[in-house]
Amino acid sequence: MKILKKQKFTFWLVTFFCLSSIIADAPTTEKTSISPSKEAMYYIKLEDNLVQCQLCPRRCVLRDGERGYCKVRENKGGKLYSLVYGKPVTICLDPIEKKPVFHMLPGSKSLSFATVGCNMRCIHCQNWHISQVLPEEVRTYDVTPEQMVNEAIRSRAESISFTYTEPTIYYEYMYDICKLAKAKGIKTVMVTSGWINPEPFRELCKYLTVARIDLKGFTEEFYKKLADASLQPILQTIKIAKEEKVWLELINLIIPTYNDNLDKIKEMCLWIKENLGPDVPLHFTRFYPQWKLTNLPPTPVETLEKAREIALQVGLDYVYIGNVPGHPGENTYCPTCKKLLIQRVGFTVTTNNLNKGKCRFCGTVIPGIW
Repeated sequence: MKILKKQKFTFWLVTFFCLSSIIADAPTTEKTSISPSKEAMYYIKLEDNLVQCQLCPRRCVLRDGERGYCKVRENKGGKLYSLVYGKPVTICLDPIEKKPVFHMLPGSKSLSFATVGCNMRCIHCQNWHISQVLPEEVRTYDVTPEQMVNEAIRSRAESISFTYTEPTIYYEYMYDICKLAKAKGIKTVMVTSGWINPEPFRELCKYLTVARIDLKGFTEEFYKKLADASLQPILQTIKIAKEEKVWLELINLIIPTYNDNLDKIKEMCLWIKENLGPDVPLHFTRFYPQWKLTNLPPTPVETLEKAREIALQVGLDYVYIGNVPGHPGENTYCPTCKKLLIQRVGFTVTTNNLNKGKCRFCGTVIPGIW
């Protein structure tokens, strides 16, 4: 417990210095003063000043002055604009393990940020206070893509993560940062629900390093009930990430009574192996009551352990348990000799037995970005 308390203090101390450096002199946008800042990349102009957004599967059709489901893309005079380009609401220096991404530069720091907005309505969202509000309801900071990349360099972050809310809705901002970051040798991480159309996602993959995708459940009923979305577009996004050779990690938050059926979990694991192969890391994480879903208890650790056992039996090589600090399921083990490779306690890496991406004990190549 003492280790975890020290870790938490250190994390917030690092976060404070990162925030103070990048936003101390950055202009702020006061509440109620939002104006369009960037024309959207993916939309169709229709008759009578209507536009249809092509960014996500909703394909919102908007009249002049209307905003999309995400609340941050608006029709202005027959053109679609982003209201959040260059306007983050939070910027932090996080451990890469917090995303969670376990197979890229363990122990490194990732400059992480978000704007407001989301194209889902997950009733258990832990960041609902920024994902489910309008841009004019919060204070934002004016940070250009160039400034964001320069801050990553200054703070010695080895990656930039688009996280906390759904980065699809600030696509143009993310896209421009990815292009600049790649040119500077900085890696990029999209922490996403995967609710994005194929064309914009494939274009982004040209510059993106990692896609950490939520596979929230494995039924259409689950997605409709908890997120007002659907499963098939997410499965398509996951397969595209693999096709485009973007490093891929999946996360499944197990929510009691909603997606904890072990038969469905096995079906999901089989789909992963058959469509993606055994090397894609899968994170089973513990649910805690949030936002509109506070009537349920946290996920029993036993359920997470059973899910992990099923995934390993199916043939997945890298299966993790999250939101249970100190659990052995946080660690990476060699699939060949079964020895401990990377030991984690929460967001801290305490042991690393990789040698140039290989198991130090038997030489097995461990997939990832090391």
